Amino acid sequence: MPLSANNPDRTSWLHVDKNSDFPIQNIPFGVFLTRDDIITIGTRIGDTAIDLGALHQLGYFDGIPLTDDIFLQDTLNDFIADGRKTWRLVRNRIAQIFDSENTTLKNNKQHKEIVLFRLDEIEMQLPVQIGDYTDFYASKEHATNVGTMFRGADNALMPNWLHMPVGYHGRSSSIIPSGIPIHRPQGQTMPEGADKPIFGPSKLVDFELEMAFITTDANDLGEPIPIDEAEDYIFGLVLFNDWSARDIQKWEYVPLGPFLGKNFASTISPWIVTLDALEPFRVETPKQDPKPLPYLQFKGKKSFDIRLEAAIKPKGAKETIVCKSNFKYMYWNMAQQLAHHTVNGCPVNSGDMMGSGTISGPTEDSYGSMLEITWRGEKPVKMKDGTERKFINDNDTVIMRGYCKNDDVRIGFGEVKTKLLPVFSPQKKK
Repeated sequence: MPLSANNPDRTSWLHVDKNSDFPIQNIPFGVFLTRDDIITIGTRIGDTAIDLGALHQLGYFDGIPLTDDIFLQDTLNDFIADGRKTWRLVRNRIAQIFDSENTTLKNNKQHKEIVLFRLDEIEMQLPVQIGDYTDFYASKEHATNVGTMFRGADNALMPNWLHMPVGYHGRSSSIIPSGIPIHRPQGQTMPEGADKPIFGPSKLVDFELEMAFITTDANDLGEPIPIDEAEDYIFGLVLFNDWSARDIQKWEYVPLGPFLGKNFASTISPWIVTLDALEPFRVETPKQDPKPLPYLQFKGKKSFDIRLEAAIKPKGAKETIVCKSNFKYMYWNMAQQLAHHTVNGCPVNSGDMMGSGTISGPTEDSYGSMLEITWRGEKPVKMKDGTERKFINDNDTVIMRGYCKNDDVRIGFGEVKTKLLPVFSPQKKK
């Protein structure tokens, strides 16, 4: 089926700023609360949010096999479960409706009042009910940096790392949309030189610059997904800040891996950008040596050129960009991750989320976490307000952004923004 929604020459009758992340070629999907306190599934063009539930009820999706309530739900799970053919039909139709040469909706004032919203009239929600969440560790530069810090350069990568996409299963209940603040976590840590652990607030709260992909229903129990089919089951991507408490994590992670140091919060951007929208930005995956086992071998371009950045904004001050990275640096691509995830017969469902792991590049300014940027706190970063950061301070806001750009079009993800509050206090809750 042709991706007519991706036509770079198409323009919209809705206003779109030149550097907008959301031109008519994007058409992401999300869930929002309207001015009438109704939750609906929608999309966005420029700075206009579009109620797809209302659009469907008004007959604009006639001819596409959709249930009457497909866009009247509070998650995208059922729509995602309809599969790639449906996603493409809907994206193509939305592109037609809002094309500058199509006046059907443009000239219908009554319908526009029902369907269109300013961004300040809506409140974005978590776009999917995330049943399961897996976090990979798929950036060679990140894994090498962290391994070098804790095991030395000669043993930076564990013996298995170059042979498979390493990952762990995380906690979905603490995944939240952009804009919701989190509290500094508490837990056990082992102070340097001590012989027994202590309990208290984490002193080393960190961000991890990641992306995550959302899957659809893919396989039955016991059925692997072949790597050449893996992308058929990937709906789209979001920006992902996988918060970490480095001191808690260091004490707990042997022998079973991350636990309290990771499960206190993870934040995603609210608009899911489809894999179809990212099609023009495919690039080669970094050379893999040794050659992966046959079930992980692939053909074609499976990585994407997505420019990423992370910034820290202290309370009452301007933000400081602390890193610029790119999704194309990932050593293990998404198709390999999904193929490996299911090779043992693990079933994948609609709305499952797979984090990339921290995305670090080859240079110091492209490292995707404060652990690496400050090299365990040995090289503090100076903020625009004159203060320094080794890790994240209370009342700091971490902001992440991502976009693709070529000579024809810019496709972006907006931003994911989260403020770190002090340790939770029952008195303050009252």
